[in-house]
Amino acid sequence: MDFKTIALVADDHQDAVAALKSLTDRYESVSPDEADLIVAMGGDGFMLETLHKHMGKGTPIFGMNLGSVGFLMNVFGEENLTERLKKAEPIVLHPLHMRARTNDGAEHTALAINEVSLLRELRLAAKIRIKIDGINRMDELICDGVMISTPAGSTAYNLSVNGPILPLGAGLLALTPISAFRPRRWRGAVIPQKSSITFEVLDPGLRPVSAVADFTEVRNVVEVEVHETNGIRPTLLFDPEHNLEERILREQFQP
Repeated sequence: MDFKTIALVADDHQDAVAALKSLTDRYESVSPDEADLIVAMGGDGFMLETLHKHMGKGTPIFGMNLGSVGFLMNVFGEENLTERLKKAEPIVLHPLHMRARTNDGAEHTALAINEVSLLRELRLAAKIRIKIDGINRMDELICDGVMISTPAGSTAYNLSVNGPILPLGAGLLALTPISAFRPRRWRGAVIPQKSSITFEVLDPGLRPVSAVADFTEVRNVVEVEVHETNGIRPTLLFDPEHNLEERILREQFQP
């Protein structure tokens, strides 16, 4: 990866703050808006925040794990950082665009790198109709919720509700129910990455539903449309031996 300037950024947790100070003493750093490359220190949550913050500019981001799982991160290390960055391999992500219409007629938009999820707000199960590219695929899903996940996000919330793990180059999205009551045996679907998905909330007055794009929540939605973004392609950087495609493949064989 060719670059002239880097920005060092970190989560506000104690370990990350200490790491930021140590690396700033060793390596020259500029502001993220001026940098050719950003080094982010923290966990996966902080990486998602950093990706969202700088997604428009498209600055490549190299993460170093100081959190728990660190699926989107590299191993933390202070030595030979410049050499690591030069050897780092890029992975281009394909975020989702969410347009949510609420019961008062307002429209809200947000981007999601991991997933867009619909979740019931109260004790009553949600009732949701699902359309793919304008074709009605499910008249009524009774559930706690449903999500559409990217390959990069397929090992996150999607996996925890028994959704499939998707390789990055598969050109697919995972459509996964959350605690489906009817149809009881429906476990979701794998659909083309270019699909447009529409969720219609049935009986939203009695059974209110919220929509969440990564960490942006819109409450009391009545319709949510999701499709791949056009032109916004954030880039993650990985050490050659720890690239994201290999991690996703390896995750499928974990006990």
